[in-house]
Amino acid sequence: MNGFVYLSDVVTLEMDASKCTGCRMCMVVCPHAVFGFENKKAVILHKDFCMECGACEKNCPEQAITVRSGVGCAAGIINGLLRGTEPTCDCSSEGNCC
Repeated sequence: MNGFVYLSDVVTLEMDASKCTGCRMCMVVCPHAVFGFENKKAVILHKDFCMECGACEKNCPEQAITVRSGVGCAAGIINGLLRGTEPTCDCSSEGNCC
């Protein structure tokens, strides 16, 4: 992980440590090493590295993780690739910012 921060202090990622059983699936599926492991449970180490792809939430068997996937930088990158334009979530043109 190169430590690339998308936007500071705006990520929707949350974790309920009381639900975590320490399976480490979030660590396996996260493309940006957001999670670590301490005291037999996963922890969020680098929240600002999260691109809100939703892989962690979808793969957490205990539903300990929530994130508004489809918002933020991940959606912007995908929209740009699909449209052949610069990454954008259309905040200025649609009037409903993600």
